[in-house]
Amino acid sequence: MPPKAKITKEDIITASVDIVRENGADGLNARLIAKKLNCSTQPIFSNYSSMEELKYDVIKSADKLHTEYLENAMKNSHGQEYKASGIAYIKFAKEEKELFKLLFMRDRSKEKIKDERDEISKIINIISEDTGMSFDEAYNFHMQMWIYVHGIAVMFATSYLDWDWETISEMLTNIYFGLKERYLNKEGN
Repeated sequence: MPPKAKITKEDIITASVDIVRENGADGLNARLIAKKLNCSTQPIFSNYSSMEELKYDVIKSADKLHTEYLENAMKNSHGQEYKASGIAYIKFAKEEKELFKLLFMRDRSKEKIKDERDEISKIINIISEDTGMSFDEAYNFHMQMWIYVHGIAVMFATSYLDWDWETISEMLTNIYFGLKERYLNKEGN
């Protein structure tokens, strides 16, 4: 009799991400993971002490996918890295609806929210170089842009709208230059 295949943490995470894609984060449970892996729940709880611990790894895996979306878009942006990051964020919401919801639309009232300036410093520096703003001003600028982009992304993730990419590109350009104008003329008011 051949030995049973060993189920690894990576197998469990991959299956879990697929389940979230199909059923949303609320659909993730040990029974479905075991069914997807064609095993009992024992390997899941041999690798994880709780479903919360597993969910944390699923969030990290989804975040890695999201980061890859942004990095690939920025790499292929032909000098428009900042705009490309916004469009990629919206595309992720459209193409990975449930993973987007898991990352950006979950209840965080029990989480400690950290300042992510260091993690997004590359994006902040792009704004600073383009506009001449200080790092702190560029960070505030980005937060306002991100709220706008996030709103569009949420509408895609919830299937509220499905605009074409040309319209979205134009909207992002308009808000970027309008906000940039406001920031650069702020000192003169």
